[in-house]
Amino acid sequence: MSAFLDTARRVIRTETEALSLLEQSLDDSFAKAVDVLLAAKGRIIVSGMGKSGHIARKIAATLASTGTPAHFVHPAEASHGDLGMMAQGDVALVLSNSGETPELVDVIAYTRRFGIPLIGVASRPGSTLLQQSDVALVLPRAEEACGTGVVPTSSTTMTLALGDALAIALMEHRKFTPENFREFHPGGKLGALLSRVGDLMHSGAALPLVQEDTPMSDALLEISQKGFGVVGVTNADGVLTGIVTDGDLRRHMDGLLSNDAKAVMTQSPTTIGAAALAEEAVKTMNARKITCLFVTEDKRPIGLIHIHDCLRAGLG
Repeated sequence: MSAFLDTARRVIRTETEALSLLEQSLDDSFAKAVDVLLAAKGRIIVSGMGKSGHIARKIAATLASTGTPAHFVHPAEASHGDLGMMAQGDVALVLSNSGETPELVDVIAYTRRFGIPLIGVASRPGSTLLQQSDVALVLPRAEEACGTGVVPTSSTTMTLALGDALAIALMEHRKFTPENFREFHPGGKLGALLSRVGDLMHSGAALPLVQEDTPMSDALLEISQKGFGVVGVTNADGVLTGIVTDGDLRRHMDGLLSNDAKAVMTQSPTTIGAAALAEEAVKTMNARKITCLFVTEDKRPIGLIHIHDCLRAGLG
């Protein structure tokens, strides 16, 4: 057991040291690479073979999800027609630890033939890939975590981190926000955290609303039919002036049916905007110990969000 832990700690320590070397080695070439990527009128084509290919796929996915259109092109498939996925206006980001991967030859040649900017990532400055690149990003010499130097470990970790650094630099330059991020991640826990109130709210005919002068007998019918346990109360201008909840009904039990909605309602209820994150709605409901919020625009009700809607979406 202790031997396994020793191995794990050694591997992590070795790769941490490699990342430190990468940080120290960064120079103006990194800034040039970012400039080239920012200037792309098309897409970023990321390519690599073997383990570098797996890293290339992840980098392409990270770029695409953070506002930089990108996709992965397998270098072997590129030689059999997928070179057509690259066009003028694109930028190629090609990964190879040695810089001499034979499957990359056609990709490199294609970029040179059609004037497609090439950013190369490799550990050998004199390699074919880096010699042919418009921008060469050199990985520092670092020990592979396997101890034998044959299993790509530290080198792939550095390449992955370098790809993340490029993506985040582009993202920050473009002022890419969590709301933008959500557009590319509508599903899963992350999508739920970034959902807006407007995505989850009930609106239109589903909205429980009465006017201030509505008899409580009709207000009770509205509460029952809409099923949220609450009804919103509006004035003659359509402004939300109050709500009637179960608590209000209990407090006005004596003579309830002789009152109108205005006499029973709680005034100035807590509301939220449709553009707010649904997570904010959950926090508000939890803090207020309530189960729903009316969604307003210019003080007029346009929707209602219930805690159950948020729970179904994966929040809470």
